[in-house]
Amino acid sequence: MSSPVQVVWFKRDLRIDDHLPLVQAARAGRVLPLYVVEPEYWEQADTSRRHWDFIRGSLVALDRALRGLGQPLIVRHGDAADVIEQLCATVPVAALYSHQETGNQWTFDRDRAVARFLSARGIPWHEYRQHGVVRRLRRRDGWAAQWEALMAEPAEAAPVAITGCEDVTGGIERLPDSPEAVAAEPPIDLQPPGLEAGREVLRDFLRDRGRHYAGGISSPERAWTASSRLSPHLAYGTLSLRRVLQATRERQRSLRGAPEPARRAWQRSLRQFEERLHWHCHFMQKLEDQPSIEFRNLHRACDGLREEGFSRDHFEAWQAGRTGFPLVDACMRVLRDHGWINFRMRAMVVAFAAYHLWLHWREPALHLARMFTDYEPGIHYSQMQMQSGTTGINALRIYNPVKQSQDQDPEGRFIRRWVPELAAVPGDWIHQPWRMPEPLQRRAGCRIGVDYPAPLVDHAYAAQRARERFRGIRGDAAARRESAAIRKRHGSRRAARGRRGSPQGHPDGDQLDLFPEPDL
Repeated sequence: MSSPVQVVWFKRDLRIDDHLPLVQAARAGRVLPLYVVEPEYWEQADTSRRHWDFIRGSLVALDRALRGLGQPLIVRHGDAADVIEQLCATVPVAALYSHQETGNQWTFDRDRAVARFLSARGIPWHEYRQHGVVRRLRRRDGWAAQWEALMAEPAEAAPVAITGCEDVTGGIERLPDSPEAVAAEPPIDLQPPGLEAGREVLRDFLRDRGRHYAGGISSPERAWTASSRLSPHLAYGTLSLRRVLQATRERQRSLRGAPEPARRAWQRSLRQFEERLHWHCHFMQKLEDQPSIEFRNLHRACDGLREEGFSRDHFEAWQAGRTGFPLVDACMRVLRDHGWINFRMRAMVVAFAAYHLWLHWREPALHLARMFTDYEPGIHYSQMQMQSGTTGINALRIYNPVKQSQDQDPEGRFIRRWVPELAAVPGDWIHQPWRMPEPLQRRAGCRIGVDYPAPLVDHAYAAQRARERFRGIRGDAAARRESAAIRKRHGSRRAARGRRGSPQGHPDGDQLDLFPEPDL
């Protein structure tokens, strides 16, 4: 009889480094590394081809790394519980190993189905934490200390070798170019996937680009290099969060003898970056604790506020980058072509959809989930609700789209690159082209309402109206009691340090201009 097999199920952890399930399985015996292409998952409204392209490239890199250890990756298609049942009929499966996953409701239900099958067969499932998220958390008190304890543990090096499972054939040759259910879309400028690509991005950030993180991450132009650009690698687990944090702290220690003012710039930037690594898990914990955040308003007093009268025309104009507000449109177009924009711009386009266009957050959330290559459900839905005003514990973050344009793209370079209709518009008019006199519109080749749309709304009036509507539902005693319960359940216990200590402020703070940037 064949010796027992330890199945390592790769999901959002596509690496061999700091991968405790792989390490523990290798210690226990023969290893079968498994990835399941799940057709039903790719039918979900929050999935897209760009997600698959990053995953597929990461799987190719993972297979190459596993082959170096002695066993290729095994790829199967179908329902995960069915695939694991078929493996159990083929080889003597002793246990299943994986990382915990805080995904969308579909993955949660799929994991429960797998757990039921394994329990019925008496097969143990060993799940390990890879983020600071805590399963079945009773209260938030002490959560930050648990996060620190996990991140302080030594990172696990990849096994030197693994004993493979020659009983099961097949490898990544079964990896499709695209799952059948994924809608076709033009190729985008995809970040290089895989562990080695992620390591290079991290090295480059900590060696050079990270110096400009503080002060650079809010600009839609400068953030392309000032941001770490690690978010897709963390979303799909090609890098471990612990490795990133420990490398960041090692870089901070190395700066102690560096000359001024470079040392101050680096230290300020790396402190802010480390804060965002905390916030990464802080927001994921919210979805872990309350999965309904994906579908329903966290603060139920907001029910019915926007759901009725959803404007399909406004939604489609926002999707296409045709709102008439140049910075909003530039952001939506660059996101379509590159799968990434910096956090301040993410917050702005969500707030614009929620407050100025008065769109309920659920459909914009699904569109942005498909557009973000770095889609991380726990962060995504928590942020969508926070930026839309439906958490009940955050101030309304209503961004003035004209002021943001003037502040973050003062010369209009970003706008002109992504909204070519405005390329010849003079700088005095680039942020509010609808105010150009008609003769100037003709000279610039940009007639408002013909070559470029007029604004969908009066932004000042729309913002005022949104505040009035929210004021009507936030003032009564029942709403305040509900807010207190939400804060007790989901609010961070880490004290905000304010403007001097933490320039971006606290994730659950109340200041409009102090907001988190958890996408890194």
